[in-house]
Amino acid sequence: MAFMTNLFRSGLFAAAAAVALIPAARADDHMVVKESERGVIETIDTLQAALEEKGISIVARVDHQANAKKAGLDLPPTLLLIFGNPKLGTPLMLSNRQVGVDLPMKALAWEADGKVYLGYTHPEQLKERYDIDDKDEVFGKMTKALDGMTDKATKK
Repeated sequence: MAFMTNLFRSGLFAAAAAVALIPAARADDHMVVKESERGVIETIDTLQAALEEKGISIVARVDHQANAKKAGLDLPPTLLLIFGNPKLGTPLMLSNRQVGVDLPMKALAWEADGKVYLGYTHPEQLKERYDIDDKDEVFGKMTKALDGMTDKATKK
């Protein structure tokens, strides 16, 4: 709890919140951002159901809006879903243990300018960031799965 208090005081939370509100048009190549036809909660609920249907573990669900409210701050709806599949993540960590800082994977749904977005780090960015050149098949599976499940989450 002290960490969160210090995070809010340091202004890092405000910076993180500002990044989370970047609309799809301003997203950089490091993140895949899709506009959702659903609300924030429904987008994350649908993604969670799609992940669980494929046997992918849900590690945590973080309600940034609720946490901001507890700190006396306002933040539009913003939910983070943390999920993973050790059968895919472990081989990556065996190639470079540092990739574990970005695993399990995360998807963020947020509301900005009357629209809802869903974003996640593209697996190819992990490949490049951690110089993992011997697991193309794993990255391919991750990319295909994330694309399909996030499409399902964002389309009605």
